[in-house]
Amino acid sequence: MNSTILSRRNFVAGALGVGALLATAACGGPAGGNAASRITWSTWGTPEEGQRFKKFNTQFKSDNPSITATLQMVPSYSDYHSKLLTQLTSGTAPDVFYVGDDYIGKFVSAGVLMDLTPVVTGPAAKVKMEDFNAALFGAGKTDKGLFALPNDCNPDVFWFDKKALAAAGITENPAELAAAGNWTIETFLSMCAKLAAKGMTGAMFWNYWSTHWSWVAANGGKVFDAAGKFVLPQDPTSVAAIESLAKGFTSKSFTVADTLPDGSGPDSLFVSHKAGFYVQGRYGIATAEQSGSKDDYDIAPWPTVSGKPGPSGVAASYLVINAKTKAPEAAKTFVGDFLSAKGQTLRLADGGNAVPSVKGADSVVLGGNYPVHAKSFLTMTDTGFEDFAQEAKVPGLSSDVSTAMLTMYQGKSSPADTIAAVGKLMEKAV
Repeated sequence: MNSTILSRRNFVAGALGVGALLATAACGGPAGGNAASRITWSTWGTPEEGQRFKKFNTQFKSDNPSITATLQMVPSYSDYHSKLLTQLTSGTAPDVFYVGDDYIGKFVSAGVLMDLTPVVTGPAAKVKMEDFNAALFGAGKTDKGLFALPNDCNPDVFWFDKKALAAAGITENPAELAAAGNWTIETFLSMCAKLAAKGMTGAMFWNYWSTHWSWVAANGGKVFDAAGKFVLPQDPTSVAAIESLAKGFTSKSFTVADTLPDGSGPDSLFVSHKAGFYVQGRYGIATAEQSGSKDDYDIAPWPTVSGKPGPSGVAASYLVINAKTKAPEAAKTFVGDFLSAKGQTLRLADGGNAVPSVKGADSVVLGGNYPVHAKSFLTMTDTGFEDFAQEAKVPGLSSDVSTAMLTMYQGKSSPADTIAAVGKLMEKAV
């Protein structure tokens, strides 16, 4: 289990209360028809997402009256995958289910998923392979087939607090700097130093693959080469990037969001204008709204050496089909509808907390005109990358890497020792 991603996902998912459970339990309705027309599907999510899934199920039933889709919702992300594995072992797993990007490699390697190539090919396909950013498939696509499709995604953006920046004497707007091609790492680090000098937190990062590797990419470094070899230790630019990342944390300009204490967590710091930057996805809208003055916040891409926006991490969840489903055609119909532009618009419009994974549903991100530079969500998705397949395909590897990185962020290990430790872990990926 990647504890970092768990923390991040817990933020996304929140606590699914009793009321929400009751609401989502009614999503599927009574099963009817023969086995080939009945499917169950499973996911985790917030109470709000439960309502969105209920809305999707209603539309799906209207569009496909011969198919009954019943939702099985699990309150906790931390319990979700262990329950799925138990169900797969006992032959009681859902026909269609979500898988987190930190688990997808394990499920693909286990051979329990159906090849989804037929869902995204052919004239009748409701969503096409080319509609997706190819970088989002991650470990879901192998030389044996396409076993997972991204439901939607969340590029890690730099949410910034205009009020906190002003309090630190910062007059430049990061989003406007990015638009002008001047959003440099040097400028960002200078801003964080000014924030820290005023007793505020410069930037808060979740400890997971996107933070480590986006920083390396922003600095012009490489993590893996084209052949899939972990080349970070041999790349001076990448090593320098890890060193500067470590310095950001040990100098107290950066903070690991996962390790902040209850009552003074990252959300609290951000909405109380005690932090300049908070790196997270579109779900940051909810955080900004908690402040009661959401117009104080906007987003910018990752700063880079050149100042021009570059590729950065995009977290995703996946939709898969149980290889042993008794309703393969109904399941494929469901997946096609769920991932189509229409399905994603239905699930993510009006304040949804993620970004569509396909073309044609941009309005859900731009429709509310919030934040001001919301278009960055789309451009960062188009140019971003999921966790590297070499890393994601090995169960637990991403978590182990984050554990090693945390010791460096906490000043308990040097960048050189950390890189060596991560390199040893990455030997599992070969």
